[in-house]
Amino acid sequence: MRNWQPSERQVSFESGNNPVRKQILEGIKIADFSWVVVGSVVTRCLADFGATVVRIESATNPDILRVSPPFKDSLPGLNRSGYFANYNANKYGLSLNMKHPKGLAVAKRLIAWADVVCESFTPGTMGKWGLGYEDLKKIKPEIIMLSTCNLGQTGPLARQPGYGTQLVSLAGFTHLSGWPDRLPAQPYGAYTDMIAPHFAIAGIMAALDYRRRTGRGQYLDVSQLETAIHFLAPVILDYTVNGQEWIRSGNRCSQAAPHGVYPCRGEERWCAIAVFGDQEWQALCRIIGHAEWGHDPRFATLASRKQNEDELDRLIGLWTRERQAEEVMGLLQAAGVACGVVQTSEDIHADPQLQHRHHLQMLPHPEIGLHSYDTQSFQLSETPARLERPGPCLGEHTEYVCKEFLGMSDEEFVTLLRARIDS
Repeated sequence: MRNWQPSERQVSFESGNNPVRKQILEGIKIADFSWVVVGSVVTRCLADFGATVVRIESATNPDILRVSPPFKDSLPGLNRSGYFANYNANKYGLSLNMKHPKGLAVAKRLIAWADVVCESFTPGTMGKWGLGYEDLKKIKPEIIMLSTCNLGQTGPLARQPGYGTQLVSLAGFTHLSGWPDRLPAQPYGAYTDMIAPHFAIAGIMAALDYRRRTGRGQYLDVSQLETAIHFLAPVILDYTVNGQEWIRSGNRCSQAAPHGVYPCRGEERWCAIAVFGDQEWQALCRIIGHAEWGHDPRFATLASRKQNEDELDRLIGLWTRERQAEEVMGLLQAAGVACGVVQTSEDIHADPQLQHRHHLQMLPHPEIGLHSYDTQSFQLSETPARLERPGPCLGEHTEYVCKEFLGMSDEEFVTLLRARIDS
């Protein structure tokens, strides 16, 4: 266990005599029982805007993100996962055995301290510990609780366990991903895990505002499946209104041609090009050096380009593969044609726009060392988000949380430590 203390940068003043501007969620306290990604993304955002977030784990049952790559130097370890560190930055790490009676008692003290409790277990897990919403209200009547899971807390399939990697198929994304003549190609990773947090964050903010006005807390039940389906609204609407069921179309679009990803010079270098209107098409022809294509009966109209799309893609690919992806993007964007480089992780870190906005920031981690964290995709002008602490090592702040937040004496903490409540 680490005897952690806040650094000078994490107290109330920056260098010089100017006080740090108060953050929008400063003073809000969150007990975070979240598991894996969705809940962690929610509480990371709240922490970035000033909430005090305590992340509860057990040494015998740590978050599986801790054993998920990428790892520092490709060597696995509970404190070496960049995946876990990124989504848990700005949080305090508390190691607590929820199956130990004294550990459970500490968890209840933390709930009494908190304004918001977040959890993302399979429905019923918190209830088994006596920490369901009705139990929490007995500890703190005005508590706000967020439960986020695959299918919601109620219904015949509610207790079906799973991850976003399954939800992408259950929601319908996989059916639409890939080429029409091949099996579906599942979107990379747990795509739905990046959708649900935005709904959950908005719900928590609404609940905090409601409590501010009424003094009453409430329970938020977020179904990750239902949030994901919002992102398929056009597909669902087309079927509902027109009886039209969409099929896989690869990189193509019914309203654009060319519309695809084209090879460029170099190993695995690509650029995406999309042409929706005739004016854009004429501009593309001029840049490529084949203005005559604009009047070629095969390509003169969108309808004819769609009919000859294979040949069109072949011809464009012959031009792009002789040029750097960045050159293609610069030429076409300057001519008003939608085009973008398919960026690698290295490209993202070198991207001048992201650098200008300081989207990726470096923090030193006790075991990973200096590495990058992505920041929030939006900023508040008067109360900006701040990235101050790396993701915690397992149990890194246990002593600090127990003493500073829960008011334990040295003697009480040592007694609980000897009882192994942290393992």
